[in-house]
Amino acid sequence: MRVRILKPAKTAMQSGRAGIDEWRIEPERATPRTPESLMGWVSADDTLSELCGRLRFHTPEEAASFARRNGWEYVVEIPAERNVRPRNYLDNFRIIRPEDEERKFSGK
Repeated sequence: MRVRILKPAKTAMQSGRAGIDEWRIEPERATPRTPESLMGWVSADDTLSELCGRLRFHTPEEAASFARRNGWEYVVEIPAERNVRPRNYLDNFRIIRPEDEERKFSGK
């Protein structure tokens, strides 16, 4: 079985960065999802799809060793680092904002 080891992004409902420092294992789907003929619900034949979001680890090394112990092929997806520029609250009320100054000098 093939799995992905990843660090999930925060949801749109989160404003802070708490609780996103864990790594997860998500298995790839073995069979496509198909709608049921009677109710119209989407179903899958593989029960390993129930593992999505349930296997949590502190580090990617722990997740990789868990995958190796179970004989799974895995791919580690490293997230991109977030670049946060420090801003001053007073800059919101300046006549010329710092972002406008940067655009003016960069030629855009």
